[in-house]
Amino acid sequence: MRPLLQAYYSNFLGNSPSWYKQAILCFLLVNPIVLMIFGPVAAGWLLIFEFIFTLSMALKCYPLLPGGLLAIESVLLHLTEPSSLYHEVSSNLPVILLLMFMVAGIYFMKGMLLYVFTKLLLNVRNKTALSLLFALMGAVLSAFLDALTVTAVLISAAVGFYSIYHRVVSGSHKDADHDHSVDDHLHENHRIELDKFRAFLRNLLMHGAVGTALGGVCTLVGEPQNLLIGEKMGWHFVEFFVHMAPVSMPVLACGLLTTILLERTGWFGYGAQIPEPVFNILKDFDREAQSQWGSKERAELYTQFAVAIFLILALALHLAEVGIIGLTVIVLLTSMNGITEEHRIGRAFEEALPFTALLVVFFTIVSVIHDQHLFTPVIEWVLHMDLRNQPAMFFVANGLLSAISDNVFVATVYINEVTDAFRSGRISREHFESLAIAINTGTNLPSVATPNGQAAFLFLLTSAAAPLVRLSYMRMVYMALPYTIVLSVSGLLAVLFLV
Repeated sequence: MRPLLQAYYSNFLGNSPSWYKQAILCFLLVNPIVLMIFGPVAAGWLLIFEFIFTLSMALKCYPLLPGGLLAIESVLLHLTEPSSLYHEVSSNLPVILLLMFMVAGIYFMKGMLLYVFTKLLLNVRNKTALSLLFALMGAVLSAFLDALTVTAVLISAAVGFYSIYHRVVSGSHKDADHDHSVDDHLHENHRIELDKFRAFLRNLLMHGAVGTALGGVCTLVGEPQNLLIGEKMGWHFVEFFVHMAPVSMPVLACGLLTTILLERTGWFGYGAQIPEPVFNILKDFDREAQSQWGSKERAELYTQFAVAIFLILALALHLAEVGIIGLTVIVLLTSMNGITEEHRIGRAFEEALPFTALLVVFFTIVSVIHDQHLFTPVIEWVLHMDLRNQPAMFFVANGLLSAISDNVFVATVYINEVTDAFRSGRISREHFESLAIAINTGTNLPSVATPNGQAAFLFLLTSAAAPLVRLSYMRMVYMALPYTIVLSVSGLLAVLFLV
């Protein structure tokens, strides 16, 4: 019997550290006790912090497993119900479709994306200018694409750069699934180069990811909650941009200035330069790859560029739900570029589906928050304040909650409460618009503080790029801290004086 129990324990969460396994088991045992002694509200808040812990240990164990166990327990303890979970999932179906199809569609653009970012990296040698371009491109693209889509582009580029260096230095041309760690093959000098290169890629990824938040707040399609708020307000694409501009434009300027400052000073882990040998490897690889291109490769590249233009136009004009447009991209790129085998198409979904499953688990935690009314006291407190102070307080309350919870859920709760207040005649249309601006910017900007608040950050943290560049949860929080302070303070000041 004992060997069997030991086998079960060994299999539990696989190769995770023993202390981590014990912590998860402790969580699962403590939650029913807290529920019986202190009630569902205390158990709900404890569950939130436990789930945040599983996210912070994402590199020890993929959060889907321990987070899924906590989610299952929350249903068994009746902290939420399956019907409530289904409601959350169905309400966020556009986000799920986006992850399933848009991210997979980007997979078939990897050749074009790697081409563009490689040319950018090889032609812009000034690190500050390069970082500024990554942040600005992230902002511009996320204004027309969803931030998760732009993050997928950044991940593809980083993995592509790393793979080139890996293949050239290690001399390995085996299938990626059978590659050993590059550290096993490299000389000490190469290890030093690799560490510097990892730091360089970390910088670019973080600048680009923050850029998605800077641009995502600006337009109707930048973030899922933007579309929800725009529908409540009756704002179309241009109207939404104009209403958000008094906050979004000053914050964008402050964010880009922060990028320059961080690169010039080297604070918070920024300022890393690409080693000259690594740059030469990328340059030589690009030159050799270009020389071997034939008409087939050029046709594939031109097709990808054409579909990318269609993608931007379709999203900007909102011709269909984002996920449906992503599926269209998959069909166009696979059919036009001759990708007809099922297993080749299936690879496109490997990156996004684990995260999609994790998002559904996250919706379970959101469902607990909703069913137990955990945020209700905060909402009531803000709505009973003086009207002149409400926009700023909504910004602060949204920011704090979005940093630890799903910003789509937070925005949904707040905009529904404000809409009810407007319809009941408690606030004017002008004040309604001010509160909507505060809610949108409050859920988008301060939420860069943690991966819990920004889905794009969490996607990056749990992607294939994170372990390659040694981007852990706490390192991401640390590197995002200066941006969190600048975006939060500048956004709050803009709401106070410009809205």
